[in-house]
Amino acid sequence: QVRLMESGGGLVQAGGSMRLSCAASGSTSSILAMAWYRQVAGKQRELVADMHDGRSANYHESVKGRFAISRDNVKNTVSLQMNSLKPEDTAVYYCYAEYLDVVDGRDMYIEVWGQGTLVTITS
Repeated sequence: QVRLMESGGGLVQAGGSMRLSCAASGSTSSILAMAWYRQVAGKQRELVADMHDGRSANYHESVKGRFAISRDNVKNTVSLQMNSLKPEDTAVYYCYAEYLDVVDGRDMYIEVWGQGTLVTITS
């Protein structure tokens, strides 16, 4: 089992920067991918950035060039550096991981989420 614990978040002015971190614990060697999602009340959760092999990353179009995801496989953390923040970046940000488990002899791909951290950008 994998558990995720986020840190960071809070209030920052537009144009500022913020860093979110997520620490994984448990069966971390089975983690296949980690990502950051965000959700605004009343809207669907959307992918912000993901990293599958620890090297290549994918980003939502709206954050390209401003956000950077990084993963430390030794510390079992994934971070999201957010620069040039905009009011529209305001959301609850969730850490996500997909890991492989074996249940009754069968491979199971399990998704796990952090508790979410609120990021508020003021204009």
